[in-house]
Amino acid sequence: MVGFGMIADETYRPFFEAAAQSPLYGPRTGPVGVELAAVASRTGSRAATYLADRPAGMPAFRNCVGPSSVVELLAAGVDSVCVATPDDRHFVPARAALAAGKHVLIEKPSVLGLAELDELQSLADRNGVLAKVVYHKLLDPDHKRLRTLVADGVLRHVNTGYCSLLEPRSIAAGQFAEWVTGRNPATYVAVHYLKLIDFTFGPDWALDRVTATGQRGLVGPADGPTWDSVQLQLVYRYADDREAAFDIHTSWVTPDNFPGYVEQEVQFRFDNAVWAAHQRKRGVELTVEGRSPAEFKYTPNHHYNAAFLEPWGERSRRGYGIEVIERFFREVAHVEFGGPPESRPDRLRDMRSLAYNDLAADRNCVAVVQATEAILRKAAAGTTGCVVRVNGPAGGLVLYEPGSAAAEVLYPGRV
Repeated sequence: MVGFGMIADETYRPFFEAAAQSPLYGPRTGPVGVELAAVASRTGSRAATYLADRPAGMPAFRNCVGPSSVVELLAAGVDSVCVATPDDRHFVPARAALAAGKHVLIEKPSVLGLAELDELQSLADRNGVLAKVVYHKLLDPDHKRLRTLVADGVLRHVNTGYCSLLEPRSIAAGQFAEWVTGRNPATYVAVHYLKLIDFTFGPDWALDRVTATGQRGLVGPADGPTWDSVQLQLVYRYADDREAAFDIHTSWVTPDNFPGYVEQEVQFRFDNAVWAAHQRKRGVELTVEGRSPAEFKYTPNHHYNAAFLEPWGERSRRGYGIEVIERFFREVAHVEFGGPPESRPDRLRDMRSLAYNDLAADRNCVAVVQATEAILRKAAAGTTGCVVRVNGPAGGLVLYEPGSAAAEVLYPGRV
């Protein structure tokens, strides 16, 4: 693990604890053990605390700390590397791990620009390893059902969509305070919906343009580079020139006592239907005196991740946030142990063809991230209303300022 913060605590740690008790099993691989062998982080404090009080049966791991921690981790004999650092710190450890011939799983967004994505893809190709990105919302039961209805032709031709994810101010001002300066909630969480849209409704269209605006002044200065909330719009163009527009609103300054804690909803309008889903309204409401909402959320999302006492007496921790981690290691196991060595290239090709998580299928998401960050930089400098066009005559990503014929090429190649 590179990074051992909140997301590692919520999803990776429960997976590794379960894997320590029971290996992964597949009919082609047999049992495959997965062990957390090393953790790299800036201070090592959270890893040290966990090591001192880890569950019974969980092996100790190497706690690598400081500027050389990733180098030390890669020298520890690991086979795969999971990158769960803040979003602007993904590229360097992912590049080092791929260059060392390790399979890599990166938290979303994989990287912040297409040139970085190109480099990671090239390293994965050259070294014959998997390079994957975590989009756990694709495994949400509601979103899987949405894709099923689209694939089966029940929901036909999406026209518009609205997605929203709002987080409490304590997230940005507390848990993320060390790295939040200069960042924005769209890059951090809108990417879930970018991938949901791109993966669910494609591929008979092309990303056409991106616009964005936002608000500042609560997490950071009103004239600074740190954004409280962002409203992002992306437009896809079908082959017949019809367009589909999607608005994605994100914020990390919602009041801490808002009952939803993390408020998530989507709505998509099709030629023949409307799909609307709301995380709070599908679930459970809970209040425990003296323990809500800090320990027990008013509206918990048990689909994402929760601890359970199974009917047969076993205690487990399940949910799609953990399932997506397990799936990556099953893909690695298939590549390395799913057949004879001579057929490994075929197995590698099959696992890389999975568009839900392979880095090669992340181009549109990274393009929107790069475009959004460029638009927000312009806005912070005083130029609002910019638009980025995709795969036009001037380049793959090209930013246009309002009232100006000049164009800034953000990425010359084709997205």
